[in-house]
Amino acid sequence: MVRRVAIQDDWPDSWKYSYPFDLQEIYGEVTRPGYVYAYRNRQRATFDLISEALNPGATILDMGAAQGNFSLALAELGYRVTWNDLRAELADYVRLKYERGDIRYAPGNAFELSFSEPFDAVLITEIIEHVAHPDAFLQNAAKLVRPGGYIVMTTPNGGYFRNRLPRFSDCADPSMYEAQQFQPDDEGHIFLLWPDEIQTLAARSGLQLQTLRLLTTPLTNGHVKTSGLLRILPEAVVNGLEAAAQRLLPWAAKTKLMVMAAARLQRDE
Repeated sequence: MVRRVAIQDDWPDSWKYSYPFDLQEIYGEVTRPGYVYAYRNRQRATFDLISEALNPGATILDMGAAQGNFSLALAELGYRVTWNDLRAELADYVRLKYERGDIRYAPGNAFELSFSEPFDAVLITEIIEHVAHPDAFLQNAAKLVRPGGYIVMTTPNGGYFRNRLPRFSDCADPSMYEAQQFQPDDEGHIFLLWPDEIQTLAARSGLQLQTLRLLTTPLTNGHVKTSGLLRILPEAVVNGLEAAAQRLLPWAAKTKLMVMAAARLQRDE
C-alpha cells in the first residue's frame, strides 16, 4: 500500500494534475466508477502477466510511468523496478508516496533511453497511443529487454466501437503528429492500435507476440449508460458480469466489446 499524501498549494502543476487520478486509483475516493473499474481491470491483468512470466526479484523498467502507481505496487511485490517518465519532477512525487521495495528513478525521453544492463521486462501502460511513431517506440523498448525477457504493454483497443482515430498502418506520414505527442489523457491519443497492428509492430521489433488479452467491456466502463448501476452494485457482482461478458462475447472484441488490449511480447533468443 502506498503512502497517503494530501495535496499542497506549493506542489508543481504536474503533481496537482496527477493527484485527482490517485484519488481514484489508489486512495479509494471513487467518483467515476467506470474509470476505476477499467483501471483495476487493467492493473490486475498487467500484474497477472508479469507474475506468470517473472518471479519477484526480476528487474522491470516502467516506461512513461507518470505518478508511478504501477511502479510502487510492483516494488512492494518484490520486483526491482526502475521508474521512467519524461517529466522528471514527477520522480519526487513518486518518492513522496513510497513505502517499501526496490525502486530507482531514470527520467527521460522514452525514445532516447539506454542502460548499461538490459531488463527482465519493460512495462508500457497507456503510453504507445500517445506517440507519433509507435513502431520506433516499440523498437527502442525492445532494445532495453534481455534476450528471453518480456514487454508487457497495455493500450486502448483500436477496434473499440467508439474509436474514431486513424489506423497507424494507414498513415503515410506519422511525423505530422509529432507536435502533439506526449500529451496526457484521451485528448493526447494519436493512434489506437488494432490487434493486427500490434502483431506487425511486434514482429518488426524482433518480438514474438505470446499473449493478447482484451479487457473491459462497455458494461464496466460505463459506455452503455451503466454508470448508475456501477455505483450501487457490489464490486464482486460487477467483476462477475464482466468476466461473463468476456467469455460469452469474444466475437465482439474488435468491434464493440473491448477497450483495452494487453499484450505480453517476448524478445527472440
